[in-house]
Amino acid sequence: MARNVEIKARIDSVDRIAAIAATLADQGPTEIAQDDTFFRCEQSADRLKLRTFAPDRGELIFYRRADSSGPKESFYLITPVTTPDALRESLTLAWGQAGRVRKQRRLFLVGRTRVHLDRVEGLGEFLELEVVLQEGEPAEAGVAEAHALMARLGVAERQLVQGAYVDLLRAQAA
Repeated sequence: MARNVEIKARIDSVDRIAAIAATLADQGPTEIAQDDTFFRCEQSADRLKLRTFAPDRGELIFYRRADSSGPKESFYLITPVTTPDALRESLTLAWGQAGRVRKQRRLFLVGRTRVHLDRVEGLGEFLELEVVLQEGEPAEAGVAEAHALMARLGVAERQLVQGAYVDLLRAQAA
């Protein structure tokens, strides 16, 4: 499994942050439409989602991370799939759906950090930073890098949010 440090923040404008990210980025922007179906998991820190890009292309993603605001370590495993609709149906029958998230993502790469600028259907605009950690590297190094990049992008601590988009959508519906 791979590891990273992640943060998520509610932002006022994807376009404003994108203009700054473009000056820092090694690559990007790349526009990606994503349709994520989440499935029930027994452990509250675990997530299993099927991310669909096209009828013949998707990814099954398992990840584990704390539900807290601020930078946090995440462990994940990604498996490419070629029949996402059939897999969604099988996993729904076996485990049940926990929710669905549709978003338009703008991706920049700044060094080893993936900068996601997301327009999430029904929620609004968000920034996600994923600092990819090396094998054996302490999470604190990624946390420091995430904080530094947040400052350069003009994102304040008070903007950080807790949980996955699917959790925010469920809370909003309640």
